[in-house]
Amino acid sequence: MARVIHVFRQPDRFVAGTVGEPGDRTFYLQATEDTRTISVTIEKQQVSVLAERLSSLLEEIASRFDAEVPDEAPDELLDNDPLSVPVEEEFRVGTMGLGWDAETQAVVIELLAVTEGEVDETVVLDDTEEGPDAVRVFLSPAAARAFASRADRVVGAGRKPCPLCGEPLDPAGHICPRQNGYRRDSELTDEG
Repeated sequence: MARVIHVFRQPDRFVAGTVGEPGDRTFYLQATEDTRTISVTIEKQQVSVLAERLSSLLEEIASRFDAEVPDEAPDELLDNDPLSVPVEEEFRVGTMGLGWDAETQAVVIELLAVTEGEVDETVVLDDTEEGPDAVRVFLSPAAARAFASRADRVVGAGRKPCPLCGEPLDPAGHICPRQNGYRRDSELTDEG
């Protein structure tokens, strides 16, 4: 079957978001242009890495290409709305690619579907017939900064980290590896 590449050259919206409660959230990236919306499932760590790498790319773009890149996301581009519903997964993200299109002055984000084998790097940011399905989004540097800002907030909105080990705290309790698995249990009584 031929590869499907969903291209969003001037998206009305490109955001990271979640469905579910902290500790049981599913992460999505969602692109909308006109009446078309595509949602892809992504791991929390991938969202974090994408935001981090996007911020680094924006700094490099500003210095190497003398492009106008805002230090912070412009207020008018900040998007705090929930994901558009219904959220229907197009595919699960495996490989991600980032680039800069100097001609259009746009950051290019490509999200490739998970595949069983290794992905040939030549299919990233390419229009070959072979390879995994993909979503390709073009963003202005300001919109890319706004995406990264929201992605950081979405990742940080989960469970609070343990002050000792940094792992997420569960409402039912937490066995901290820094305490050799010791957990103070309020149900135990001292029967000396």
